[in-house]
Amino acid sequence: MKPDVHPSYHPIKVVMTDGTEYMTRSTYGKPGDTLHLDIDPKTHPAWTGGSQQLVDRGGRLSRFNSRFGNLSFGKK
Repeated sequence: MKPDVHPSYHPIKVVMTDGTEYMTRSTYGKPGDTLHLDIDPKTHPAWTGGSQQLVDRGGRLSRFNSRFGNLSFGKK
């Protein structure tokens, strides 16, 4: 393996949106840098299972439903 190909993997501090902090190792920044998260797994709907809404833009959703809405995939 070639020397000096991989980036530096060093300890950094991560600060979540609620102020909690933890130490981890990363290639981000320099050793001892602080990474402030704008979105974290404690609050973002992608990880918390928050409500989702399907927005019909340009008729795509209604066109999909008209083509495939009558199919039943194991529904009883």
